[in-house]
Order: sequence, then structure tokens, then C-alpha cells
Amino acid sequence: MLYTIIHTIHIFSVFIYGGFLFTDNLFMMKMKQSLSEEEHKKAREAIMVHVRKVVPKALIVAVITGSYLFTQVFGEIAPEGLSSFQIALSIKAFLGLWLGFRGINQVFFGIQPWVFKSHLFPFILVIIIIFLSQFMFLDFTSILAQ
Repeated sequence: MLYTIIHTIHIFSVFIYGGFLFTDNLFMMKMKQSLSEEEHKKAREAIMVHVRKVVPKALIVAVITGSYLFTQVFGEIAPEGLSSFQIALSIKAFLGLWLGFRGINQVFFGIQPWVFKSHLFPFILVIIIIFLSQFMFLDFTSILAQ
């Protein structure tokens, strides 16, 4: 039961963080095409005031709950090494921890990234994490079927 609750919280927090990245990269950046520079700056800041209150906290919750879920599903390492499920999960965990580390540094310590300053790189990482999740699910179900 605890696993299900934490998994549900994880999914919601990931939806909030990933949803913002999707919205920012696919829609908010397009506002520049129909608004003047000043209007775009005002509109973006009006949205970001609210985003800054929710999205960083959702990212932290996603990292904490994801860390717990990792410990619950990783399993034992077989003598022949990591399974493809464990490899994909490890890559997902690394990317998630990197996003969390980057977000915590920005929000709590005011440390801005030296490279990849836009939201495009985190957006790409979230897409990679989504694909890895699907790969893991397909691989895991094929293991269970055997």
C-alpha cells in the first residue's frame, strides 16, 4: 500500500514538472511570434510567478519519491550482471537525480547552470526518461511472461 501511495505521488509530481517543461518548450516559446518583446516578457513573468511556487517543489518530491521507488524495484544483481531493466532504471535514476540536483541548486542556492541554461535540455531529458520508462515496462513484462 505504501508503495502505491508513493508511486501515485511520484507520478503526479512528475506530471507537474514534465508538464511545465512541455508547456514552456512547445507553447510559451511560441508566444514570441505573436507578442512584442515587452509583451512576451510580461506574459512569461506573469506565468512564471506561479510556476516558481509549484514546479520546483514538484521536482523535489519527484526526486525523493523516485529514490524510494528505485530502492523498491531495483532488485538483486544477478551473477551475470545487471538486467536490461536495471540498466534502464539506473539511467533513469541518474537523469532524474541530475535534474533534481540542477533544480535544487537553482531554487535554493541561486546557482544557475553554466551550460544548457534554457529549459530545452531538461525537456529532452524528461522525454528520454519517458522512453526509458516504456522500454522498462516492455522489458519487464516480457521477463514476467517467461
